[in-house]
Amino acid sequence: METSFNLKHTIDQIVKEKGIDKAVVVEALEQAVLTAANKKFRNTRDLEAHYNPEIGEVELFEFVTVVDEVQDSYREIELDEAREEDPEVEVGDSIGMKMDASGFSRIAAQTAKQVIIQRVREAERETIYNEFQERISEIVNGVVRRFEKGDLIVDLGRAEALLPHKEQAPREVYRQGDRVKAIITEIRMTTKGPQIMLSRTAPGMLAKLFEAEVPEIAEGIVEIKGVVREPGGRAKIAVYSHDADVDPVGACVGMRGSRVQNVVSELRGEKIDIIPWSDDIARFACNALAPAVVSKVYVDDEDYAMEVIVADDQLSLAIGKRGQNVRLAAKLTGWKIDIKSETRMAEAELQQFASYDGTAEEEGEAEEVSGNVAEPAESAPAAEAEE
Repeated sequence: METSFNLKHTIDQIVKEKGIDKAVVVEALEQAVLTAANKKFRNTRDLEAHYNPEIGEVELFEFVTVVDEVQDSYREIELDEAREEDPEVEVGDSIGMKMDASGFSRIAAQTAKQVIIQRVREAERETIYNEFQERISEIVNGVVRRFEKGDLIVDLGRAEALLPHKEQAPREVYRQGDRVKAIITEIRMTTKGPQIMLSRTAPGMLAKLFEAEVPEIAEGIVEIKGVVREPGGRAKIAVYSHDADVDPVGACVGMRGSRVQNVVSELRGEKIDIIPWSDDIARFACNALAPAVVSKVYVDDEDYAMEVIVADDQLSLAIGKRGQNVRLAAKLTGWKIDIKSETRMAEAELQQFASYDGTAEEEGEAEEVSGNVAEPAESAPAAEAEE
């Protein structure tokens, strides 16, 4: 392998094209020359390779130990001969002598080339891993390149990512060449390199879309307190304003609903309820059950459960299609929610009083059955958006 030619241009080109640290490329070149030399000399010598930036060349050195009597000619040198190289050496010292690195065979040169390619590839993988590790929970844009058993392989420019079938929203259909927006959820280092995992169903996807659309969220004036989704169907997002003059719901909705509609459009028509957050759990639950109107809330602080009473004509609205509305409200609040109509509640109370025999002791017990009752204050209206 010729090492007399200047390597500076080659190193600079690799650094520019691959975006790899120069030190990594230099180390790869040194390792390449060392591997080729060890193969030629069958690992019989103690060799080291060092890049000399002044001459743009990888220099090869053979290290031998100074002895009185040589027993291993490849690793030892007599004192008299050693002093021709360095007059101050003593027995037991190790000296390095520069070797001619231009006499490697074509096979050795190919080996060096393979080492360079491998090291550059490893460094490139490490660079990509570190770059995307810092971008977890960030939304990225990519192009669908191919399909693998329902999963999408998405080209992000610097790397390819995987959008699994289970992380795609229902009824979303993609074709090769389509652009797709998704959130990075994880990055794994595999034998084939870094594997970037994407999702379009994660709650964080919705939060990041609103952050991109609503300047008040990006600036920290409006805070997203919670997000729950049933992808492709409905989502609820709880928001809170740290500025009394800024309406968090209005900020997220935007002028004529422009901001929320942009998010809805990206999620292919997923309905979004924007809810004002409250530290009063009863009020928060009432907001979370929007668009239904709540009459009363019975709160059980010990079991983190509540019984919500609504007018008869609000019952189906509060429960939602296949229980979706109350299910999302329960996830958002973190409390168990049981919804009853006013008629059903009245029947339960009549049945309770029908079994009452009039004793004072039982009267006290009957009063205790009602538990904690929260009359819902006039709750702030939630915004509902759908395409």
